[in-house]
Amino acid sequence: MSMHKAKIVGPRDGRVGFLGSIGVRFLIDGPDAAERFSLVEHPMGPRALAAPLHRHNREDEYSFVLQGRMGALLGDEVVEAGVGDLVFKPRKQWHTFWNAGDEPCRILEIISPAGFERFFAELVDLGGVSGAEPQMLADLCARYELDMRPDTVPELVQRFNVQFPGEEILAGWPRE
Repeated sequence: MSMHKAKIVGPRDGRVGFLGSIGVRFLIDGPDAAERFSLVEHPMGPRALAAPLHRHNREDEYSFVLQGRMGALLGDEVVEAGVGDLVFKPRKQWHTFWNAGDEPCRILEIISPAGFERFFAELVDLGGVSGAEPQMLADLCARYELDMRPDTVPELVQRFNVQFPGEEILAGWPRE
């Protein structure tokens, strides 16, 4: 798509998938923005942990909370963000995030530069982080220069009172 054309993504638009613990809706892919950034929406079920502790080596992420409360571990710092808050997750920083409440949570995730949205697309096809064969997941992470520590899940689940994998929730936005 040419970056000179307007694009409107409505509440029922965009490909959707399940990443094994949280959902993903693709809004702006890299080619839509000359690879400068991509934008996805992550609906999260109650108390869902998004992922094991991980770090990106190529991209920064910015999470804007649309609904509910998002918790995040950023390095050694634990933060909680509510509707209207923006959380910056810089590249090369170990982090994870989760739905910090008992109601659905939705965030917009801005990824800069673009490219990591393709990781999400491939992960959906593999059946999500909890359904992917371990070597295939390791190969996927290596291709996208993502360091992931699956061994951190039990500690994160206990420390933050969350569940992994989370329930499949793709109804976090109006789709009826």
